Amino acid sequence: MASAVAAQVQSNPASAPQLQRGIVKMVLSGCAVIVRGQPRGGPPPERQINLSNIRAGALARRAVQGQPDTKDTPDEPWAFQAREFLRKKVIGKEVCFTVENKTPQGREYGMVYLGKDNSGENIAESLVTEGLATVRREGIRGNNPEQARLCDLEDQAKAAKKGLWTEGGGAHTVRDLKYTIENPRNFVDSLHQKPVNAIIEHVRDGCIVRALLLPDYYLVTVMLSGIKCPTFKREADGSETPEPFSAEAKFFTESRLLQRDVQIILESCPNQVILGTILHPNGNITELLLKEGFARCVDWSMAVYTQGAEKLRAAERSAKERKVRIWKDYVAPTANLDQKDRQFVAKVMQVVNADAIVVKLNSGEHKTIHLSSIRPPRLEGEEKNKDKDKRFRPLYDIPYMFEAREFLRKKLIGKKVNVTVDYIRAATSAMETGGVPAFPERTCATVTIGGINIAEALVSKGLATVIRYRQDDDQRSSHYDELLAAECPCYTPNLTCQTKRVPISLLKETQKAKQFLPFLQRAGRSEAVVEYVFSGSRLKLYMPKETCLITFLLAGIECPRGSRNMPSGMQVAEPYSEEATIFTKELVLQREVEVEVESMDKAGNFIGWLHIEGVNLSVALVDNALSKVHFTAERSSYYKTLLSAEETARQRKEKLWANYEEKPKEEVAQLTEEKERVAKYRAVYVTEITDGLHFFAQDVETGTKLESLMESMRGEIAAQPPVEGSFTPRRGDFCIAKFGDGEWYRARIEKIESPAKVHVYYIDYGNREILSSTRLAALPPAFSTRTLLPQATEYTFAFIQVPQDEDARTDAVDSVVRDIQNTQCLLNVEYSGIVCPHVTLQFADSKDDVGLGLVKEGLVMVDVRKEKHLQKMVSDKHAHLNIWRYGDFRDDDADEFGYRR
Repeated sequence: MASAVAAQVQSNPASAPQLQRGIVKMVLSGCAVIVRGQPRGGPPPERQINLSNIRAGALARRAVQGQPDTKDTPDEPWAFQAREFLRKKVIGKEVCFTVENKTPQGREYGMVYLGKDNSGENIAESLVTEGLATVRREGIRGNNPEQARLCDLEDQAKAAKKGLWTEGGGAHTVRDLKYTIENPRNFVDSLHQKPVNAIIEHVRDGCIVRALLLPDYYLVTVMLSGIKCPTFKREADGSETPEPFSAEAKFFTESRLLQRDVQIILESCPNQVILGTILHPNGNITELLLKEGFARCVDWSMAVYTQGAEKLRAAERSAKERKVRIWKDYVAPTANLDQKDRQFVAKVMQVVNADAIVVKLNSGEHKTIHLSSIRPPRLEGEEKNKDKDKRFRPLYDIPYMFEAREFLRKKLIGKKVNVTVDYIRAATSAMETGGVPAFPERTCATVTIGGINIAEALVSKGLATVIRYRQDDDQRSSHYDELLAAECPCYTPNLTCQTKRVPISLLKETQKAKQFLPFLQRAGRSEAVVEYVFSGSRLKLYMPKETCLITFLLAGIECPRGSRNMPSGMQVAEPYSEEATIFTKELVLQREVEVEVESMDKAGNFIGWLHIEGVNLSVALVDNALSKVHFTAERSSYYKTLLSAEETARQRKEKLWANYEEKPKEEVAQLTEEKERVAKYRAVYVTEITDGLHFFAQDVETGTKLESLMESMRGEIAAQPPVEGSFTPRRGDFCIAKFGDGEWYRARIEKIESPAKVHVYYIDYGNREILSSTRLAALPPAFSTRTLLPQATEYTFAFIQVPQDEDARTDAVDSVVRDIQNTQCLLNVEYSGIVCPHVTLQFADSKDDVGLGLVKEGLVMVDVRKEKHLQKMVSDKHAHLNIWRYGDFRDDDADEFGYRR
């Protein structure tokens, strides 16, 4: 070590002491200093120089831990004052020195001068003059003028009674040094984060120092808040292994703080570790370490940093951008993005979840953005296990998930936001899926609107938690510290494990929907939120007042159908179905709307009109040539508006009307006049009648095919009976079910409440039943719907209004059941309907109209139709209705009080 310093200062071994130069790193006592060279590519060599011919008092020393025979040694009088005199004079300054003597143990003695040559102040003489050191008089050599001068200076100090020579012996100069603090946390709290004067006595590594707090002489270890430097790992054998740049970081702190007068803000004391910030007149060492790439930010102590965490993040960011020292291999999370891709303005189209949104870019592209560094509510522990086996709806079943989504929806939907991409989370793979990404690539960003960080707002409301990262994980929000600060006042680790549930029911079952229908019809316009868009005209709505979800179909229009999986195979999407869906999504998805419910279909879907900001969605779709007017709109108050919108769209000849050719008025008039009702009756067999006055019928022509299929199927089942309980039912699957007569029939699974309650629909007969899964089995492929289509078709009576009153409707159903169930009739399709075809039905023998019979008996009313070719049928039924109302009554038509029955 000494030879290295000598080589650096170009010393030349000779009999006369060679003048050498260095910088004082540390003052060990009033008569010993450590001198270092200039750094070149790392920490420089250093050597200890003891001042020749003088002696200063020994400083206090603490007992060696683990050695009970040692004890604390206090300061000798004036020892600390001598050290302080020398420290303030030479620490960190350039000195020159000579080595006059070297002991066998390697200790070097010499003279030290301030400045670059020996013309500067002699340090030893200054100490003796102030009475802070004594001269070694034993063995005085007469030819040593330096020693003689020291003796003269000591005599003068004695005469002046300075320092050691003052009366009283100097007991008042001995420090009451305190090595431990009884309650460090209370001690730190008592200072109220006020700056404390201190001297840095030792630097363990770049961010941990030993400091002497003044004026009470507490010797404490302080760790710098908010950062961590590379350190020296202690091995099992007691040796230390330095991490990369640990020695450089330690030297960086030593060269600026060791034995300097500083101020320390003691900020916290977790687990007996005192955290603080060291302030020097030349700067904040914490920020300097980060800026020069000697340290990284740490989250756990960043929260207590009082000087502004954003300064530390900015300093670390500067080092990363310059790739200095510990960041030499750093790759930014968004390194592959252009500036325009990192920051942009976009319109929020959908709130996917409590931490994800879909935005529309200026280019028209839709992009999913995840909010950086936050986690939405989730189930944990017992709650997670409790919900494992039931049909789980995360948005509605996880506590606070719906509230979090609603908070974002109300703040963002349809508005423009500023997006700053923080990082790109790579796709993750799952071993069990053979490497298929379990999660796709995610763009994580900070989203602001009106200067408000949306993620921070969510956290401050207690609707999300902040993700805790590994120390080496740099993929996090650029405002991570603000998120942590927002979480502190309201953070509860079990936030998402509360028992609260948002009581939202799904009105998907037909029976429940029927019960709810009259209420919605009477309510007129009801408030709703569009939760999901299935297609251009089919939506899922959330009714906030009723806290329920409904499936809603737009009335009065015929929208192009998208692709869907049918029993016969995949049905190809109709033209412009995708465009219609996109149009509806952009206009109403997750917006607050008003709905008017008019009716309901057989599947429990509500039918009606949807309005958003004064716009009727049905009219808007027709006006944009993405839908056509359906004849069912004739009875609505929006019929004329729909026709006008359709005519305008036809004139533009775009989308659905691109190939439209308008026919001459004469031809249209001729076709209208020539069009007549077509009576083409066919034989059917009525198998089932519903409570809504609908009925199911089989075509007589295909009856033999069904009988043959059933006979073959039952023969095969008898030869190879299915194993009871081996079949696992799934909603929508075709199967065979054992009816009450003990025979097997083809069926479709409609709903599964439990293994003991499976709802099935018999596809060849139209009736429904609830069975145990043990009475179900897989449908043999030879008897699938591809071999023979389902034979039961649903119909309803034309020109008839089904009574709304339940008792009246029951009477009508009972009459129809008595007359036509399990009988052969003649059927003619009169016009289409939303749910099923509307038909007239005649008795096979008498050819009498079944519906007309219901009208005659006063069980139903006539439904008015505007089509000219149907007017005769309507008029006939009205005539019979009027006869029933106003005709002549016989005496037996009056009761005993004279009132007509």
